[in-house]
Amino acid sequence: MMDTASTQKDSRKRRKRRPLQKVFNGIETAGNKLPHPATLFALLALVVVLLSWLLANLEVTAEDPVEGGQVEVFNLLSAEGIQWLFTSAVDNFLGFAPLGVVLVTMLGIGLAEQTGLIGALLRGFILAVPRALVTTGIVFAGVMSSVASDAGYVVIPPLAAIIFVAMGRHPLAGIAAGFAGVSAGFSANFLLSGTDVMLGELTIEAAATVDPEYAEGMNLAMNYWFIIASTVLLTIVGTLVSQYIVEPRLGTWEGKGAITQDDQDTMTLSGQEKKGLIWAGVSALITIALLALLIVPANGVLRGEDGAVIQSPFMDSLVIIIVIVFFIPGAVYGLVTRSVRNDTDAVDHMSKTLAGMAVFIVLAFAAGQFIAYFEESNIGLLVSVTGADFLESINLTGIPLLLLFMLFVGIINLFVGSASAKWAMLAPILVPIMMYLGISPEFTQAAYRVSDSATNILSPLMTYFALIIAVAQRYDKKIGIGSLISVMLPYSLAFWAAWTVMAMGWYLLGLPLGPGSPVQY
Repeated sequence: MMDTASTQKDSRKRRKRRPLQKVFNGIETAGNKLPHPATLFALLALVVVLLSWLLANLEVTAEDPVEGGQVEVFNLLSAEGIQWLFTSAVDNFLGFAPLGVVLVTMLGIGLAEQTGLIGALLRGFILAVPRALVTTGIVFAGVMSSVASDAGYVVIPPLAAIIFVAMGRHPLAGIAAGFAGVSAGFSANFLLSGTDVMLGELTIEAAATVDPEYAEGMNLAMNYWFIIASTVLLTIVGTLVSQYIVEPRLGTWEGKGAITQDDQDTMTLSGQEKKGLIWAGVSALITIALLALLIVPANGVLRGEDGAVIQSPFMDSLVIIIVIVFFIPGAVYGLVTRSVRNDTDAVDHMSKTLAGMAVFIVLAFAAGQFIAYFEESNIGLLVSVTGADFLESINLTGIPLLLLFMLFVGIINLFVGSASAKWAMLAPILVPIMMYLGISPEFTQAAYRVSDSATNILSPLMTYFALIIAVAQRYDKKIGIGSLISVMLPYSLAFWAAWTVMAMGWYLLGLPLGPGSPVQY
C-alpha cells in the first residue's frame, strides 16, 4: 500500500511539472536554434548594410532633437560606403569598447582564479560561517563570486550540497541557494569586477552617440552604490526564499547522506591554503593602502583638478587598479601554495585565462563591425529618435517604460545567455532612446543588470546550467531541466520583484547610482 501511495504521489508531481517542463523545453529548443552570438552579430551587421541601402533609397529621415537638422541614412553599399567597409574593419574590431579593458582586467582576475585564491577564499568563507547562518553565507558567497564567475559555479553549489548533507539538510536546497547567489545575483557585488568594465564601456559608447560630452564624464563605477545595496538585498531575499519556500518544499532529506573522502577534503582548507590566504590578505591590505596614498590625500597624484575624485585620473584608471588589486594577492597566494614557482608559472596562469577568452575575441570582431555599421549608417540614431518619439507619443515614459524594458530584457535573457552579447546588441538602440526620454545611461544599465541577472537561473541555455544539473543528479538521479527550473523559479521571481522595487525606489528618490552617476539625463 505504501508503495502504491508513493507511486501515485510521484505521478501527481510529474503531472504538475509537465506544463512547466514543456515551456522550458520549448525555450531550450528555440534557443538552441539560434546561431552562435558571433554569427548572430555577423548576420546583424549584414542586415544593417542592406537596411542602410533600402532606407537611403527611400530617403527616410528624422529630426535630430539634440543637434538639430535632419538625420539621413548613409548608404553602406554606395561606392563611398563600400570603401569604408573595407578600410575600417580592423579599426572597428580594435574600437569595440570592451575588448581591451576586458582582456586587461582578466589578467589580474585570471591569475587570482588560476592560482586557486578565489576558490579557497570562497570555501574558507562558507566553512567559517556559523551553522545558523550557513544559508545566508552560501547566498552571499555566491553573489560575491561574480568577480570570477567560473569559480563561483564550480565551487559553491557542490560545496553547499556537501555542507547541507553533513547538517542533515536536503542537498538540493544547498545547491539551489548557491546557484541562486552565483547566477541570479550575478550583477551584484561589493567589488568592481569585469562585468562593470564590460557593460560600462558599451554603455559609455552608446551614450556618446547622443551626447559625447556627457559620455566623457561617465565612469566604469557608474553602478557601484547600486550593486553594493543589491548585494545586501539579494542575500536577504535569497535566504528567506531558501528557508521558507524551497527547503520546506523539498522536504526532509532521505538519502544516505554519505560523505566521501573527496567531500571531506573539500570541506577543509589545508594548512598551506590557510597560510596562502593569510599572506594574500596581508598583501591585499598593503596594496590597497599604497593605492590609497595616491587617492586619499587632497594632493594625491591620481586626483583631478582642484582635488576632484569623480573626474580624475583615479576614475579613468579603474581597470588597472582592479588588475593590481587582484594580481598581487593572487601572485602571493600562488607563491605561498607553490602553484606559482617562478615568473613562467605566473605567465602560464594568465595565458590560460586569456585562452579562455578566445570566443570573446571572435565575438568582439563581429560585434565591433555591427556596432560600427550601426553608427556609421546613422540607423542607430534614426531608430533611437523615432522610437523615443513613438514612446513619448503614447505617454510611455518613466516607471512604466522602465518596467517594460526590464521585462523585455528578462525574456530575451532566456534565449541569449551572454550578458555582454545582449548588451552589445541592445545598448546602441536602448541607451539613446532612454536618454531622449530623460533616463540616464547609468540607470538604463542598472535596470538591464537587474533583469539580465534575475532570470539567468531559468535559462537552460545558460553556460553552467548543465553543470548544476550534473551536481544535483549526484543526489537525485531524476533531476532534469524542468525539475531544476521549478526549484529555482521562486528565487528568480523573488529576486526580480525585490530588485525591481529597489530600482524603482532608487529612481523615484533620485539617488546616485555610483560616483557622479545620476538616474535622470
